Amino acid sequence: MPALCRECLTQFDAGTRCPKCRSPRVMSHPELWDLSIAHMDCDAFYASVEKRDNPDLRDKAVIVGGGTRGVVSTCCYLARIHGVRSAMPMFQALRLCPQAVVVKPRMSVYVEVSRAIRALMEVLTPAIEPLSLDEAFLDLTGTARLHGAPPAVMLARLVRDMETDLGVSGSVGLSHNKFLAKIASDLDKPRGFSVIGRAETEAFLRPKPVRIIWGVGTAAQASLEAAGIRTIADLLRWDRVDLTARFGSMGDRLWHLARGLDTRRVMRDEKLKSISKETTFFEDTSDAELLDGHLWRLAEQVADRAKAKGLAGRTVTLKLKRSDFQLISRRHSLTDPTQLTDRIYRAAKAMFDQAKVKAPFRLIGVGISDLAGEDQADLDRDLLDPQAGQRAAAERATDAIRARFGKDAILKGRALR
Repeated sequence: MPALCRECLTQFDAGTRCPKCRSPRVMSHPELWDLSIAHMDCDAFYASVEKRDNPDLRDKAVIVGGGTRGVVSTCCYLARIHGVRSAMPMFQALRLCPQAVVVKPRMSVYVEVSRAIRALMEVLTPAIEPLSLDEAFLDLTGTARLHGAPPAVMLARLVRDMETDLGVSGSVGLSHNKFLAKIASDLDKPRGFSVIGRAETEAFLRPKPVRIIWGVGTAAQASLEAAGIRTIADLLRWDRVDLTARFGSMGDRLWHLARGLDTRRVMRDEKLKSISKETTFFEDTSDAELLDGHLWRLAEQVADRAKAKGLAGRTVTLKLKRSDFQLISRRHSLTDPTQLTDRIYRAAKAMFDQAKVKAPFRLIGVGISDLAGEDQADLDRDLLDPQAGQRAAAERATDAIRARFGKDAILKGRALR
């Protein structure tokens, strides 16, 4: 059986240790040399960067997030052992793990590390589809001749180089399509390398819960359970026509994915249609101040991504999900495209206030669409808001200072709620 040492990259027949360096970090699988679709996901990315830059944090539980009224952006695996999770209110996270060290996010640093990881990926293949700063799909089909090694070897080299050169670790999932590659990357975190081959696809999926399918959240899971569908095996018993009749387009998608069928290609530089960010609360909340803080932070994240990509959006979207899973969406068209946090936040806040939807909420999201180039951004001047120009100038000045001195050089008070 083909085997690979993840330390020295030696290729050999199956064994429990590498015959060259004696490392036990051995990956073996019958289809190891035949698969080429991968998903790489960094391990607790923000927290890993913080531990890299501050060795005193190496053996401590680290939470990256806001103040006591904020939420957890991410946390290291030591904190996760105590039950801390992303999007959890900070007060609850500290109750679960009082010894944790809380660090404010440094987005500019994370972006810099992300770009360095992307540069390492570009050496392997041009077919890269980023999903976020810390994860991406890669298609290494046809690259074995170029590199003189199968895709599995090059992926092991990628995560090894990430650790040695950049100080952050990642986990790899390797399979024959995107759906299975993403599942595989989460099987053995941190520092994992998991393979799902063609021959084992059905046997692997059959006992898994339906929530393993990408996009099946709490509400969809409840609908499926009401129909007696809890596992992939349950899905396999349904006819495609019946699934589609019951669940619409989602039913057809579930029929295919339950069988490990996914024809989506790894798309490089697919034209962006919208930019959005959302957060799901660990506990439903009615706290107006906390919700307002989330609106600002989400608007800021959307604006930062728009600025990084040189884009602006004319339509601002607000997304709310109540505790009973009712989904509310509102859209507002601006007079001209924007990439400013201030304008995105004000539009979202106005829609939130006008919606008059009763709390508590379990999710809140902000986005922009109808995208245009940044040369068309924020050209109009609102005569009804004479201070808008001053706020825009202040935000641009803030961006310049942050670019030079770091993301945390200037913080808006609203962002700390």
